[in-house]
Amino acid sequence: MSSLLRFQARIGQRTLLLTTAALPLTGWTVHALTFRRRLADARKDQLSGLPKRPELLTHSEQLLRTRHRDALHVVMLDGVGFKAVNDTYGHEAGDAVIQTIGRRLARWSASRQALAARLGGDEFAVSVALPPTTALTEIARLREQLQQPFQHEQHTLRLDVSIGIARAVDLPGESSSRILRGADTAMYKVKEEREEFPYLATRADAYVETVNGRRAGRRGTHLLARAA
Repeated sequence: MSSLLRFQARIGQRTLLLTTAALPLTGWTVHALTFRRRLADARKDQLSGLPKRPELLTHSEQLLRTRHRDALHVVMLDGVGFKAVNDTYGHEAGDAVIQTIGRRLARWSASRQALAARLGGDEFAVSVALPPTTALTEIARLREQLQQPFQHEQHTLRLDVSIGIARAVDLPGESSSRILRGADTAMYKVKEEREEFPYLATRADAYVETVNGRRAGRRGTHLLARAA
């Protein structure tokens, strides 16, 4: 066999070995990517397409550990009249409301250092870094965008949301969970018309009494208290 043929044979054998060795690796890589995709999907709310509470808290904690700490705003949103939509137009219309709010929040968050999440039912929250000089104006515009009516089948559905805001700069040293609780309390004060939008959570709001980890008066709290 000539030197050239022997060289080509060796190259062919090495190529075969490398290809054979790469096959299991390629299969594992595909498996890993599929697993990560499924894990990411599991972390998302299936109806709205948004992440859930754990991802929101993680995003807030990450901002708290950076120079953007004092720019962190946690915005809590709760639908107004959501039950009436379900009762009047059916659950498909209610689902359409959740999906529409989810899309609008995702679109608003995409152009900012923000993460929007669905916490359950018609409750949503956003963790976002905003300049203090423009933050309240931007959140007010978000509220206007969310309240724009939309068409579902033959009906025009009108949206309304109550919004509460908690700023890290007002709650120095507090965790993301505590800041979210402040935003939740602020939102209910606005919803119950005890405060006007935009209302900023105080430290007292972040330390309201809870029942089994849920703010007193929140839906389902009485059931938790009874179970305890």
